[in-house]
Amino acid sequence: MSEGRTLLLDVGNSRVKWALQNAGRIGRQRALPIGADSEIPVAALLAALPKRLDAIRMVSVARAPHTRALVFALRRATGVDPWLLQTSARAAGVRCGYREPWRLGADRWAAVIGAHHLYAPVRSLVVVDIGTAMTVDFVSRDGRHRGGVIVPGPALMVESLLRDTHGIRRRTTPGRAGRRTAFARSTHEALVHGSRLAAAALIERAYGEARSLGARPGLVITGGGAAAVLPWVTVPYRQVPDLVLRGLAALA
Repeated sequence: MSEGRTLLLDVGNSRVKWALQNAGRIGRQRALPIGADSEIPVAALLAALPKRLDAIRMVSVARAPHTRALVFALRRATGVDPWLLQTSARAAGVRCGYREPWRLGADRWAAVIGAHHLYAPVRSLVVVDIGTAMTVDFVSRDGRHRGGVIVPGPALMVESLLRDTHGIRRRTTPGRAGRRTAFARSTHEALVHGSRLAAAALIERAYGEARSLGARPGLVITGGGAAAVLPWVTVPYRQVPDLVLRGLAALA
């Protein structure tokens, strides 16, 4: 059943991403940064939205009070009651691999569903979302989510080292990362290259493990931090920047 003009909204840890779906077509993804105090830019988001919406479908990993405030503001501004995604045992042809489905982040759930709907039943998929955190999930051709892993994203890896290691922080001078190599020639370059190489290595390890299970998986990568990591990935992949929004659309 068509919902007319639908707002698809993805509230992450560092950005709010959204797009409009109209007559089954998803428009260009747009984004706003989330403040250092984790405050969602509600006023700026509302100013960027059209005056009339028929439905709002959203996923949020923000703190619960911030998510509730956004839901209230959207309802008041548009007259539409937002639908907030919660992870379930199964949805849209995908079965959750967690023993307790509610413990799987709803953004991961949406990304897996989005990837499955884009490429199934042609192949199984390794689904990677690179943001503040980086998640890697595996879903079989028939929609069985086999689980995944969570690690800090590259930027958070660097941030944690600078925050918690005095020696590295003292030797680091902000600068521009140079050639792509594991053997960096400055502390700053070593941090940047090391974080990106670590992310790429995990992606390729997960891809190899999926192949060892007898699958011929596709690799789908999304997230605001993807561009920095992709040059280090040596196996074939497809980048889908609006993968989470596509999952929300598939759930409609």
